[in-house]
Amino acid sequence: MQLISFRSDQQECRVGVLLADRVIDLAAAAWHYGIDGNLARNMPDLIRACVDGKLVLQQLASAAPLAAIHELSTVRLEAPIMPSTILCAGSNYRAHNSEKANTPLSGKEPEFFVKTSDSVVGPDSAIRFDAALTQKLDCETELAVVIGKPGRHIPIESALDHVFGYTIVNDVTARDRQVRTASNGTVWYELGRGKAFDTSAPLGPVIVTADEIADPQDLQISTRINGELRQHCSTSDMIWTCAELIHFFSINFTLRPGMVIITGSPAGTAWSADSELGGVWAGGEGLVRATRYCLPGDEVECQIDRIGTLRNTIQ
Repeated sequence: MQLISFRSDQQECRVGVLLADRVIDLAAAAWHYGIDGNLARNMPDLIRACVDGKLVLQQLASAAPLAAIHELSTVRLEAPIMPSTILCAGSNYRAHNSEKANTPLSGKEPEFFVKTSDSVVGPDSAIRFDAALTQKLDCETELAVVIGKPGRHIPIESALDHVFGYTIVNDVTARDRQVRTASNGTVWYELGRGKAFDTSAPLGPVIVTADEIADPQDLQISTRINGELRQHCSTSDMIWTCAELIHFFSINFTLRPGMVIITGSPAGTAWSADSELGGVWAGGEGLVRATRYCLPGDEVECQIDRIGTLRNTIQ
């Protein structure tokens, strides 16, 4: 099932199910059948209600009244969820790890950083180019795991039981803020200013529920910038699987419904073509080597199998 957040006319943001070219307003459907529609007033509340058994999405979607149904062409999609916390794992694809300057810990443990909902924008929204922040704005398509069932110290073997669904995040990065080099040649990453800033986490367009994706390590992932294929590989190239990352992050945090984990990006970023920052372009069938970083006017398309395409423009 594909879940969205949307606006219709001047209404507040609502949560819905996307069925082909129709949108079902879940709160309206719930109220119609005598269920508290506040359980579906936003995506985190909906996830909690589903986990607690207070809402059954299939029942609401299959029996929605006409008043709860909108044509997709009449609504605007927003980011499907505004997570309080986005837990991020960098350097998590083998090919990407081999094309860039690496720190002493690269490839040995996940690069742990955090983004917040302040970084999030939705599909078709603008990614801001702020010249005072960066001259090297890069984009990276990443599979995002949306947590459903809460837990801490979650075993790898049962980690996927805690997944509500999956979506797409564009891990927008200020490379000249991220990559730092000491006088002795040692490289380190400043993952605060380099990763967390306004519009640095476009997210969407939908959350696909976990029952629709049997194996998150068997999805094709790609990035196109102005139509050029920059990244393309399978999530099987991850160093740490989704289950292993859930286990890893649950050592630090109690994972709660609506928290999001992003899982790293494939090779082919603009960084790989930037020798000043230690990039080493490896190429690949059909891939186009970047000649520059992102600039205003560029269109970025982040695509993942079974989820869809997240489109944003640089402004």
